Amino acid sequence: MENEFHILIVDDEPNIRSGLAKGLAQFADKIETAGSVNEGLDKFDAGNYQLVIADVRMPGDRDGLDLVSLVQQRRPGTTTIVITAHGNVETAVEAMRRGAFDFILKPVDLNLIRQQVTRAAKHHRMLDENHQLKEQLAAAGEITGIIGNSQSLQDLLAQIRQVASTDATVMIQGESGTGKELIARAIHDQSNRSANPFIAVNLGALPETLLESELFGHERGSFTGASRQKPGCFEQAIGGTLFLDEITEIPVKSQVDLLRVLETQRYTRLGGEVELQSDARIVSASNRDVAQMLEDGTFRDDLYYRLNIVPIQVPPLRARRDDIPLLVQYFLQRFCKRHGRPLKSVSSDAMQRLTVARWPGNVRQLRNVIERLVVTSTSDEIGVSDLPDELCPSETFTSVDHSQRTLAEITEAAEKSGIEQALAANDHHRELTAKSLGISVRTLHYKMNKYDLY
Repeated sequence: MENEFHILIVDDEPNIRSGLAKGLAQFADKIETAGSVNEGLDKFDAGNYQLVIADVRMPGDRDGLDLVSLVQQRRPGTTTIVITAHGNVETAVEAMRRGAFDFILKPVDLNLIRQQVTRAAKHHRMLDENHQLKEQLAAAGEITGIIGNSQSLQDLLAQIRQVASTDATVMIQGESGTGKELIARAIHDQSNRSANPFIAVNLGALPETLLESELFGHERGSFTGASRQKPGCFEQAIGGTLFLDEITEIPVKSQVDLLRVLETQRYTRLGGEVELQSDARIVSASNRDVAQMLEDGTFRDDLYYRLNIVPIQVPPLRARRDDIPLLVQYFLQRFCKRHGRPLKSVSSDAMQRLTVARWPGNVRQLRNVIERLVVTSTSDEIGVSDLPDELCPSETFTSVDHSQRTLAEITEAAEKSGIEQALAANDHHRELTAKSLGISVRTLHYKMNKYDLY
């Protein structure tokens, strides 16, 4: 049965076999014993054992070290512990070289071997969880590396598949760090334009003086320093997709120029006279409150309606917490490989902390945290103590040093902590959080604004 822990004990001394089996009974779902390597191999082949404990010296032409090698050949990943009354450094080194998990001297200290069996069981669970996560990753990463099995993400992937087969203009909205460019690339990769260029331009990073040249290109001599003709992003993206990131950051004049191209499908290079035909699919993105910008008059209504033919809303990470273990595993594999580290695991307590954290920076913040842990953690297992302070729960009422604080400050600290913990417990669902706190949704919104808890 999946997740059960079975132990096979191989030793030619009956008293040791029975003693170990009795002493370890509470640590396993099933324990079998064998008196020789050949008998042990027969039982190993017929069963499903996660741990093999073997004596080194046994009768016959094969010893416990041979058993370790054969076990690893037949079922890689099986944990093995070697015990012997004739220990030396050379034997210990050879046992580890063949894949043994540990090397213990006789007479066996039952408490010590219990500790090692507990470690081995934990190691097996980690391997099993990693295997399951890898299988889920293979299925979840079907579209351009977008990882997750949550319902909100599955709805998003279905929307990507639906819109990709068309040439419709798409506007992607979502918080910073949610992966809007990744979604734009997924739309391109799934479309019939995938063989042609995907050109991404961050409009928020371009000064107004360069914006027209970057988008539409320029002719030689059109301005100081223009020593040659340069195609713009629209020209580079012919037949493909042009991704306009941070679309709401462009100034009003450039909004007019962009609107004209979207309406006529024609433009000219800066300083040029030849009219060029646009043949690029437009996908734009913003992390701003576009509705508020329309109301303020800082973003043109007519441009918005041209860009927002198909709107896609990207959920924040706090709305898809079920995906966090998958994302953690994905980033662990990615960054352990990149930085030449052995694959690390995450303890259950640390994973719980990662799952309930606020993640204001969304997937980008999670990715950066995991890369930092891969580089800085000295253990193969990342624990709660390894996590950065930013992920630790806010100070609680009982843990604050009140000696230098007013009653109002102490009360506010406790209130902020209580609201933050309630939000995390309810996956940031406002109505459920307000109900659990015994306040109205309107009051909750006021408090969240006051304490900057969005």
